[in-house]
Amino acid sequence: MNRALLLIFVVLFLPVCSLFAQKASTSSPYSRFGIGEIRGNQLPQTRAMGGIATGVRHMGVFSNINTENPASYSGIQYTTIDAGVLGNLAQLSNQTKSENSYNFALSHINFGFPLGRAGGISAGILPYSDVGYNYRVNDILDTTTVNKVYAGEGGTNAAYLGYGVRINQNLSVGVNFNYLFGKLTHVRSVEYPNQTGALNSREDRDNFINGFSLGYGAQYFKPLSNNYILVLGYSGSAGSNLRSKQDVLTIRTPSSVSDGTDNLPIDTISFFEGSKERISMPFRHSVGFTLTQGYRWMLGADVHYETWSDFTQGGVSQGLRDSYGVAIGGQITPDPTSVSYLGVIDYRLGLSYKKTFVHINNEDVNQMAVTMGLGLPLPSLFGLSFNKVNVAAEIGQLGRVSNHLIRERFVNFSLGFTLNDSWFRRPTYD
Repeated sequence: MNRALLLIFVVLFLPVCSLFAQKASTSSPYSRFGIGEIRGNQLPQTRAMGGIATGVRHMGVFSNINTENPASYSGIQYTTIDAGVLGNLAQLSNQTKSENSYNFALSHINFGFPLGRAGGISAGILPYSDVGYNYRVNDILDTTTVNKVYAGEGGTNAAYLGYGVRINQNLSVGVNFNYLFGKLTHVRSVEYPNQTGALNSREDRDNFINGFSLGYGAQYFKPLSNNYILVLGYSGSAGSNLRSKQDVLTIRTPSSVSDGTDNLPIDTISFFEGSKERISMPFRHSVGFTLTQGYRWMLGADVHYETWSDFTQGGVSQGLRDSYGVAIGGQITPDPTSVSYLGVIDYRLGLSYKKTFVHINNEDVNQMAVTMGLGLPLPSLFGLSFNKVNVAAEIGQLGRVSNHLIRERFVNFSLGFTLNDSWFRRPTYD
Protein backbone atom coordinates (compact mmCIF):
# COMPACT_ATOMS: atom_id res chain seq x y z
CA MET A 1 0.00 0.00 0.00
CA ASN A 2 2.83 2.39 0.87
CA ARG A 3 4.47 1.83 -2.49
CA ALA A 4 1.21 2.30 -4.36
CA LEU A 5 0.63 5.61 -2.60
CA LEU A 6 4.18 6.66 -3.41
CA LEU A 7 3.68 5.97 -7.09
CA ILE A 8 0.38 7.89 -7.10
CA PHE A 9 2.15 10.84 -5.44
CA VAL A 10 4.93 10.79 -8.04
CA VAL A 11 2.59 10.50 -11.02
CA LEU A 12 0.48 13.42 -9.82
CA PHE A 13 3.39 15.64 -8.76
CA LEU A 14 5.71 15.28 -11.76
CA PRO A 15 3.54 16.99 -14.42
CA VAL A 16 2.71 19.78 -11.99
CA CYS A 17 6.40 20.31 -11.27
CA SER A 18 7.19 20.35 -14.99
CA LEU A 19 4.47 22.93 -15.62
CA PHE A 20 5.38 25.36 -12.86
CA ALA A 21 9.13 25.04 -13.36
CA GLN A 22 8.62 27.36 -16.35
CA LYS A 23 7.51 30.16 -14.00
CA ALA A 24 10.44 32.40 -13.14
CA SER A 25 11.36 32.65 -9.47
CA THR A 26 13.36 35.87 -9.85
CA SER A 27 12.81 39.57 -10.48
CA SER A 28 16.47 40.44 -10.94
CA PRO A 29 17.54 42.81 -13.75
CA TYR A 30 20.79 40.83 -13.91
CA SER A 31 18.82 37.81 -15.21
CA ARG A 32 18.81 39.60 -18.58
CA PHE A 33 22.31 38.30 -19.32
CA GLY A 34 23.28 34.88 -20.67
CA ILE A 35 20.44 32.40 -20.29
CA GLY A 36 19.34 33.96 -17.02
CA GLU A 37 20.17 33.65 -13.35
CA ILE A 38 21.76 30.24 -12.78
CA ARG A 39 19.98 28.32 -10.03
CA GLY A 40 22.38 25.41 -9.65
CA ASN A 41 21.34 21.82 -9.06
CA GLN A 42 21.23 21.75 -5.27
CA LEU A 43 18.46 20.74 -2.90
CA PRO A 44 17.54 22.54 0.36
CA GLN A 45 19.80 20.24 2.39
CA THR A 46 22.98 21.61 0.81
CA ARG A 47 21.70 25.13 0.07
CA ALA A 48 21.30 25.63 3.83
CA MET A 49 25.03 24.93 4.28
CA GLY A 50 26.17 27.74 2.01
CA GLY A 51 25.90 25.53 -1.05
CA ILE A 52 28.65 23.05 -0.19
CA ALA A 53 27.94 19.81 -2.05
CA THR A 54 30.99 18.55 -3.95
CA GLY A 55 32.31 16.62 -0.95
CA VAL A 56 28.92 15.72 0.55
CA ARG A 57 28.28 11.97 0.55
CA HIS A 58 26.12 11.19 3.62
CA MET A 59 24.11 13.66 5.70
CA GLY A 60 22.98 11.53 8.61
CA VAL A 61 20.99 8.35 9.06
CA PHE A 62 18.80 8.73 5.97
CA SER A 63 19.76 8.77 2.31
CA ASN A 64 19.90 12.10 0.49
CA ILE A 65 20.27 12.87 -3.19
CA ASN A 66 23.24 15.09 -4.06
CA THR A 67 22.87 15.99 -7.75
CA GLU A 68 25.89 18.31 -7.61
CA ASN A 69 28.26 15.31 -7.55
CA PRO A 70 26.97 12.10 -9.18
CA ALA A 71 29.74 10.10 -7.49
CA SER A 72 27.63 10.35 -4.33
CA TYR A 73 24.89 8.16 -5.87
CA SER A 74 26.91 5.06 -4.96
CA GLY A 75 26.28 5.94 -1.29
CA ILE A 76 22.47 5.86 -1.59
CA GLN A 77 21.19 3.18 0.82
CA TYR A 78 17.41 3.43 0.38
CA THR A 79 14.99 4.25 -2.36
CA THR A 80 14.79 8.03 -2.02
CA ILE A 81 12.33 10.62 -3.30
CA ASP A 82 12.84 14.35 -2.80
CA ALA A 83 10.38 17.07 -3.91
CA GLY A 84 10.09 20.72 -3.02
CA VAL A 85 9.24 24.35 -3.68
CA LEU A 86 11.15 27.62 -3.61
CA GLY A 87 10.31 31.27 -3.02
CA ASN A 88 12.05 34.61 -3.34
CA LEU A 89 11.66 38.03 -1.72
CA ALA A 90 13.76 40.83 -3.18
CA GLN A 91 14.31 44.56 -2.79
CA LEU A 92 15.76 46.34 -5.83
CA SER A 93 17.38 49.72 -5.22
CA ASN A 94 19.27 52.38 -7.13
CA GLN A 95 20.44 55.79 -5.97
CA THR A 96 16.94 57.28 -6.01
CA LYS A 97 14.31 54.62 -5.25
CA SER A 98 13.53 51.06 -4.20
CA GLU A 99 10.87 48.49 -4.97
CA ASN A 100 9.97 45.04 -3.64
CA SER A 101 8.99 41.82 -5.39
CA TYR A 102 8.21 38.23 -4.54
CA ASN A 103 8.07 34.98 -6.51
CA PHE A 104 7.08 31.39 -5.78
CA ALA A 105 7.39 28.18 -7.81
CA LEU A 106 7.62 24.41 -7.52
CA SER A 107 11.28 23.53 -7.78
CA HIS A 108 12.29 19.89 -8.05
CA ILE A 109 11.48 16.24 -7.88
CA ASN A 110 14.33 13.72 -7.64
CA PHE A 111 14.60 9.96 -7.29
CA GLY A 112 17.46 7.81 -6.04
CA PHE A 113 17.77 4.01 -6.15
CA PRO A 114 20.51 1.86 -4.58
CA LEU A 115 21.95 -0.93 -6.71
CA GLY A 116 24.06 -2.62 -4.05
CA ARG A 117 27.58 -3.34 -5.24
CA ALA A 118 26.64 -1.97 -8.66
CA GLY A 119 26.34 1.54 -7.17
CA GLY A 120 23.27 3.76 -7.41
CA ILE A 121 21.22 5.75 -9.89
CA SER A 122 19.28 9.00 -9.71
CA ALA A 123 16.85 10.81 -12.00
CA GLY A 124 14.76 13.93 -11.76
CA ILE A 125 13.95 17.43 -12.91
CA LEU A 126 14.92 20.77 -11.39
CA PRO A 127 15.32 24.42 -12.50
CA TYR A 128 18.56 25.42 -14.20
CA SER A 129 18.11 29.15 -14.87
CA ASP A 130 15.50 31.88 -14.43
CA VAL A 131 14.72 35.05 -16.37
CA GLY A 132 12.49 37.70 -14.78
CA TYR A 133 13.05 41.45 -15.11
CA ASN A 134 11.29 44.65 -16.12
CA TYR A 135 12.98 48.03 -16.02
CA ARG A 136 12.90 51.38 -17.80
CA VAL A 137 15.66 53.78 -18.87
CA ASN A 138 14.63 57.41 -19.42
CA ASP A 139 16.41 59.51 -22.04
CA ILE A 140 16.03 62.82 -23.85
CA LEU A 141 16.17 63.00 -27.65
CA ASP A 142 16.49 66.69 -28.56
CA THR A 143 13.68 67.95 -26.35
CA THR A 144 11.54 64.78 -26.48
CA THR A 145 11.34 62.30 -23.61
CA VAL A 146 12.13 58.72 -24.68
CA ASN A 147 11.59 55.63 -22.52
CA LYS A 148 13.56 52.49 -23.30
CA VAL A 149 11.87 49.47 -21.70
CA TYR A 150 13.51 46.08 -21.17
CA ALA A 151 11.57 43.06 -19.92
CA GLY A 152 11.99 39.30 -19.85
CA GLU A 153 10.53 36.13 -18.40
CA GLY A 154 10.86 32.35 -18.55
CA GLY A 155 13.58 29.91 -17.66
CA THR A 156 15.27 26.63 -18.41
CA ASN A 157 15.02 23.28 -16.62
CA ALA A 158 17.31 20.29 -16.39
CA ALA A 159 16.04 16.71 -16.56
CA TYR A 160 18.80 14.27 -15.69
CA LEU A 161 19.70 10.61 -15.34
CA GLY A 162 22.80 9.79 -13.31
CA TYR A 163 24.84 6.81 -12.21
CA GLY A 164 27.52 6.44 -9.53
CA VAL A 165 29.69 3.45 -8.64
CA ARG A 166 32.42 2.61 -6.14
CA ILE A 167 35.75 1.79 -7.76
CA ASN A 168 37.21 0.49 -4.51
CA GLN A 169 36.79 0.95 -0.76
CA ASN A 170 37.74 4.63 -0.89
CA LEU A 171 36.85 5.95 -4.34
CA SER A 172 33.64 6.45 -6.31
CA VAL A 173 32.91 8.09 -9.66
CA GLY A 174 29.70 9.09 -11.41
CA VAL A 175 28.09 10.83 -14.38
CA ASN A 176 24.93 12.86 -15.02
CA PHE A 177 23.29 12.93 -18.44
CA ASN A 178 21.36 16.21 -18.55
CA TYR A 179 18.69 17.46 -20.93
CA LEU A 180 18.19 21.23 -20.76
CA PHE A 181 15.01 22.79 -22.12
CA GLY A 182 12.91 25.90 -21.71
CA LYS A 183 11.66 29.14 -23.19
CA LEU A 184 13.18 32.60 -22.69
CA THR A 185 11.32 35.75 -23.73
CA HIS A 186 13.05 39.12 -24.05
CA VAL A 187 11.19 42.33 -24.90
CA ARG A 188 12.70 45.67 -25.95
CA SER A 189 10.64 48.74 -26.70
CA VAL A 190 11.10 52.45 -27.37
CA GLU A 191 8.25 54.64 -26.13
CA TYR A 192 7.42 58.32 -26.60
CA PRO A 193 5.08 59.08 -23.68
CA ASN A 194 2.35 61.68 -24.16
CA GLN A 195 3.53 62.52 -27.69
CA THR A 196 0.53 62.65 -30.03
CA GLY A 197 1.43 61.35 -33.49
CA ALA A 198 4.58 59.53 -32.37
CA LEU A 199 4.95 55.80 -32.93
CA ASN A 200 6.38 53.40 -30.36
CA SER A 201 8.31 50.31 -31.45
CA ARG A 202 8.48 46.96 -29.68
CA GLU A 203 10.49 43.79 -30.34
CA ASP A 204 9.48 40.43 -28.79
CA ARG A 205 12.18 37.74 -28.99
CA ASP A 206 11.20 34.18 -27.97
CA ASN A 207 13.97 31.59 -27.63
CA PHE A 208 13.06 27.90 -27.37
CA ILE A 209 16.13 26.15 -25.96
CA ASN A 210 17.01 22.48 -25.71
CA GLY A 211 20.08 20.27 -25.72
CA PHE A 212 22.19 17.76 -23.82
CA SER A 213 25.09 18.21 -21.44
CA LEU A 214 27.32 15.92 -19.43
CA GLY A 215 28.21 16.21 -15.76
CA TYR A 216 30.76 14.09 -13.92
CA GLY A 217 32.35 13.74 -10.53
CA ALA A 218 34.54 11.77 -8.17
CA GLN A 219 34.75 11.36 -4.39
CA TYR A 220 37.58 9.98 -2.26
CA PHE A 221 36.49 9.06 1.27
CA LYS A 222 38.76 7.97 4.09
CA PRO A 223 37.75 6.85 7.62
CA LEU A 224 39.91 8.47 10.28
CA SER A 225 40.27 7.85 14.02
CA ASN A 226 37.47 8.58 16.50
CA ASN A 227 34.71 7.91 13.96
CA TYR A 228 35.77 10.79 11.67
CA ILE A 229 35.34 10.52 7.91
CA LEU A 230 37.06 12.80 5.38
CA VAL A 231 35.58 13.15 1.88
CA LEU A 232 37.39 14.93 -0.97
CA GLY A 233 35.29 15.68 -4.05
CA TYR A 234 35.49 16.99 -7.58
CA SER A 235 32.62 17.67 -9.96
CA GLY A 236 32.39 19.34 -13.33
CA SER A 237 30.44 19.70 -16.53
CA ALA A 238 31.66 19.74 -20.10
CA GLY A 239 30.95 22.71 -22.31
CA SER A 240 27.98 21.81 -24.49
CA ASN A 241 26.15 23.22 -27.49
CA LEU A 242 22.45 23.88 -26.99
CA ARG A 243 19.96 24.43 -29.78
CA SER A 244 17.86 27.59 -29.89
CA LYS A 245 14.87 28.23 -32.14
CA GLN A 246 14.03 31.92 -32.21
CA ASP A 247 10.88 33.84 -33.13
CA VAL A 248 11.23 37.64 -33.46
CA LEU A 249 8.23 39.95 -33.80
CA THR A 250 8.59 43.73 -34.24
CA ILE A 251 5.51 45.96 -34.09
CA ARG A 252 4.55 49.64 -33.87
CA THR A 253 1.91 51.21 -31.64
CA PRO A 254 0.64 54.79 -31.27
CA SER A 255 2.06 56.78 -28.39
CA SER A 256 -0.09 56.82 -25.27
CA VAL A 257 -1.86 60.09 -24.54
CA SER A 258 -1.52 59.42 -20.82
CA ASP A 259 0.78 57.35 -18.62
CA GLY A 260 -0.27 53.74 -18.03
CA THR A 261 -2.27 53.45 -21.25
CA ASP A 262 -1.46 50.71 -23.79
CA ASN A 263 -2.61 51.00 -27.38
CA LEU A 264 -3.21 48.22 -29.89
CA PRO A 265 -0.50 47.73 -32.55
CA ILE A 266 -1.14 49.44 -35.86
CA ASP A 267 1.23 47.37 -37.98
CA THR A 268 3.91 44.66 -37.96
CA ILE A 269 7.34 45.79 -39.06
CA SER A 270 8.85 42.29 -39.29
CA PHE A 271 8.30 38.70 -38.17
CA PHE A 272 10.94 35.98 -38.33
CA GLU A 273 9.88 32.50 -37.22
CA GLY A 274 11.99 29.49 -36.45
CA SER A 275 15.48 30.89 -37.03
CA LYS A 276 18.00 28.49 -35.51
CA GLU A 277 21.28 29.11 -33.74
CA ARG A 278 23.70 27.45 -31.35
CA ILE A 279 24.37 28.39 -27.75
CA SER A 280 27.81 27.41 -26.42
CA MET A 281 27.77 26.72 -22.69
CA PRO A 282 30.81 27.03 -20.37
CA PHE A 283 32.90 24.42 -18.61
CA ARG A 284 32.40 24.15 -14.86
CA HIS A 285 34.81 22.84 -12.21
CA SER A 286 34.24 22.43 -8.48
CA VAL A 287 36.39 20.99 -5.69
CA GLY A 288 35.42 20.55 -2.06
CA PHE A 289 35.70 18.52 1.11
CA THR A 290 33.67 17.51 4.15
CA LEU A 291 34.74 16.24 7.55
CA THR A 292 32.12 14.38 9.57
CA GLN A 293 31.94 12.68 12.94
CA GLY A 294 29.43 9.89 12.74
CA TYR A 295 25.93 11.31 12.44
CA ARG A 296 26.61 14.22 14.79
CA TRP A 297 28.20 16.96 12.68
CA MET A 298 29.61 17.89 9.29
CA LEU A 299 31.89 20.73 8.20
CA GLY A 300 32.99 21.48 4.65
CA ALA A 301 33.92 23.94 1.93
CA ASP A 302 33.60 24.26 -1.87
CA VAL A 303 35.38 26.29 -4.54
CA HIS A 304 34.01 26.49 -8.09
CA TYR A 305 35.02 28.10 -11.41
CA GLU A 306 32.99 28.54 -14.63
CA THR A 307 34.29 29.70 -18.02
CA TRP A 308 31.41 32.02 -18.96
CA SER A 309 33.73 34.04 -21.20
CA ASP A 310 33.31 31.14 -23.66
CA PHE A 311 29.52 31.62 -23.75
CA THR A 312 28.34 32.45 -27.27
CA GLN A 313 24.94 32.69 -28.94
CA GLY A 314 24.77 32.28 -32.68
CA GLY A 315 28.56 32.31 -32.73
CA VAL A 316 28.67 35.77 -31.13
CA SER A 317 30.27 36.35 -27.73
CA GLN A 318 27.86 37.86 -25.21
CA GLY A 319 30.58 39.69 -23.27
CA LEU A 320 30.28 37.62 -20.09
CA ARG A 321 33.14 37.11 -17.65
CA ASP A 322 34.44 33.96 -16.01
CA SER A 323 32.74 33.28 -12.68
CA TYR A 324 34.10 31.83 -9.47
CA GLY A 325 32.91 31.40 -5.91
CA VAL A 326 33.57 29.87 -2.51
CA ALA A 327 31.25 28.42 0.13
CA ILE A 328 31.72 27.13 3.67
CA GLY A 329 29.15 25.51 5.91
CA GLY A 330 28.04 22.54 7.90
CA GLN A 331 25.40 20.93 10.05
CA ILE A 332 25.13 19.60 13.58
CA THR A 333 22.71 17.07 15.08
CA PRO A 334 22.98 17.31 18.88
CA ASP A 335 22.04 13.66 19.60
CA PRO A 336 20.74 11.44 16.75
CA THR A 337 19.61 8.81 19.31
CA SER A 338 17.86 11.24 21.66
CA VAL A 339 14.20 10.84 22.64
CA SER A 340 13.99 14.63 22.66
CA TYR A 341 12.85 16.03 19.30
CA LEU A 342 15.20 19.01 19.56
CA GLY A 343 18.11 16.59 19.82
CA VAL A 344 17.46 14.88 16.48
CA ILE A 345 16.94 18.03 14.38
CA ASP A 346 19.69 18.90 11.87
CA TYR A 347 20.84 22.53 12.33
CA ARG A 348 22.60 23.97 9.26
CA LEU A 349 24.55 27.16 8.61
CA GLY A 350 26.76 28.50 5.83
CA LEU A 351 28.36 31.44 4.01
CA SER A 352 28.95 31.99 0.30
CA TYR A 353 30.61 34.49 -2.04
CA LYS A 354 30.37 34.56 -5.82
CA LYS A 355 31.74 36.73 -8.58
CA THR A 356 29.03 36.43 -11.22
CA PHE A 357 29.54 36.48 -14.97
CA VAL A 358 27.98 39.97 -15.22
CA HIS A 359 30.32 42.95 -15.73
CA ILE A 360 28.72 46.38 -16.20
CA ASN A 361 30.25 49.85 -16.35
CA ASN A 362 33.71 48.41 -15.67
CA GLU A 363 32.49 46.81 -12.45
CA ASP A 364 31.95 43.18 -11.47
CA VAL A 365 28.58 42.20 -10.03
CA ASN A 366 29.23 40.11 -6.93
CA GLN A 367 26.95 38.15 -4.63
CA MET A 368 27.34 37.45 -0.90
CA ALA A 369 24.96 35.48 1.28
CA VAL A 370 24.48 33.77 4.63
CA THR A 371 22.41 30.59 4.71
CA MET A 372 20.66 28.62 7.42
CA GLY A 373 18.22 25.76 7.64
CA LEU A 374 16.77 22.80 9.50
CA GLY A 375 16.25 19.12 8.85
CA LEU A 376 13.04 18.14 10.65
CA PRO A 377 12.40 14.39 11.08
CA LEU A 378 8.77 13.33 10.70
CA PRO A 379 6.82 10.12 11.37
CA SER A 380 4.82 8.43 8.65
CA LEU A 381 2.15 10.68 7.18
CA PHE A 382 -0.92 9.27 5.38
CA GLY A 383 0.99 6.07 4.75
CA LEU A 384 3.94 7.95 3.19
CA SER A 385 7.24 7.82 5.05
CA PHE A 386 8.33 11.43 4.77
CA ASN A 387 11.44 10.93 6.86
CA LYS A 388 12.46 14.57 6.87
CA VAL A 389 11.32 18.06 5.95
CA ASN A 390 14.24 20.27 4.92
CA VAL A 391 13.91 24.05 5.06
CA ALA A 392 16.54 26.57 3.99
CA ALA A 393 16.84 30.35 3.85
CA GLU A 394 19.45 32.35 1.95
CA ILE A 395 19.85 36.03 2.89
CA GLY A 396 22.17 38.05 0.72
CA GLN A 397 22.98 40.87 -1.66
CA LEU A 398 23.73 40.98 -5.39
CA GLY A 399 25.44 44.06 -6.82
CA ARG A 400 25.57 47.46 -5.12
CA VAL A 401 24.30 51.01 -5.48
CA SER A 402 27.19 52.67 -7.28
CA ASN A 403 28.24 53.53 -10.81
CA HIS A 404 24.58 53.43 -11.97
CA LEU A 405 24.12 49.79 -10.91
CA ILE A 406 21.25 48.06 -9.11
CA ARG A 407 21.53 46.57 -5.63
CA GLU A 408 19.42 43.49 -5.03
CA ARG A 409 18.85 42.37 -1.45
CA PHE A 410 17.10 39.03 -1.35
CA VAL A 411 15.77 36.25 0.82
CA ASN A 412 15.45 32.88 -0.93
CA PHE A 413 13.36 30.15 0.69
CA SER A 414 13.57 26.43 -0.07
CA LEU A 415 11.33 23.67 1.25
CA GLY A 416 11.86 19.99 0.48
CA PHE A 417 10.32 16.66 1.51
CA THR A 418 12.70 13.71 1.67
CA LEU A 419 11.28 10.18 1.67
CA ASN A 420 13.21 6.94 2.23
CA ASP A 421 11.86 3.43 1.73
CA SER A 422 13.19 -0.06 1.03
CA TRP A 423 12.18 -1.23 -2.44
CA PHE A 424 13.25 -4.25 -4.48
CA ARG A 425 14.57 -6.15 -1.44
CA ARG A 426 13.77 -9.80 -0.83
CA PRO A 427 12.26 -10.24 2.69
CA THR A 428 14.30 -12.30 5.11
CA TYR A 429 11.17 -13.95 6.55
CA ASP A 430 7.96 -14.71 4.69
